[in-house]
Amino acid sequence: MQVQAACHIHSCWSYDGSRTLEDLADKFRRRGCRVLMTTEHDRGFTPSRLDDYREACARASSAELLIVPGMEYSDPANRVHILVWGSTPFFGEGMPTSELLTAVGSVGGVAVLAHPSRRNAWACVDQRWTSRLLGIEVWNRKYDGWAPSRTAPGLLEMTSAVPFVGLDFHTERQSFPLTMVLDLASDVTQNTVLECLRSRRCHAHAFGLSLSESSARKALPVLRLAERGRKLAAWLARHSWAPAR
Repeated sequence: MQVQAACHIHSCWSYDGSRTLEDLADKFRRRGCRVLMTTEHDRGFTPSRLDDYREACARASSAELLIVPGMEYSDPANRVHILVWGSTPFFGEGMPTSELLTAVGSVGGVAVLAHPSRRNAWACVDQRWTSRLLGIEVWNRKYDGWAPSRTAPGLLEMTSAVPFVGLDFHTERQSFPLTMVLDLASDVTQNTVLECLRSRRCHAHAFGLSLSESSARKALPVLRLAERGRKLAAWLARHSWAPAR
């Protein structure tokens, strides 16, 4: 059974999130998603807060949409960010990435490298990490915009990681047709979702097309042109001034 999952989602449980879990569940359910994979920032979390958060995700889930709670961990320099899902303990703030990946793997969690283009995080990637990463975000709506990352393909070549797409949703500005399609072996539960990820039965989609399809690859030049236009428009909006009176 194939279902759509919206990934890398922040609710108001993150210090910079804006929407409740219930609001997000309703929003993404109406967009056709069956799974919501949240990733709250580690800042301000504690073991007890993580327990409370997981309970809140269970309460906000329904027969139509499952919320899979996760965390986004930052390294001491706040440069490399790792998305983590699974029945893991809270690992704390500012944990070195190598130690974090070892800890996640030791308890059966899954880890994805987030937005490698942000602050040139790709340059920090250690070859020894790659075997412990399930995936790498090849398209992050918040930081890459309307086109995929230019740095992620090089990282994928040095690893067997799965290409991931994530919205990095904080506000409506990050709404975009990016989803992971999960090939589940049975009903939609947190266990079947995690097992699907560990088995790499997941595929990155944009605008309803697999990123591996030729039609999606042919659209990249147009998307990159659109992204340049979006950035230019944003720059002009920031630097415009009212006409002199």
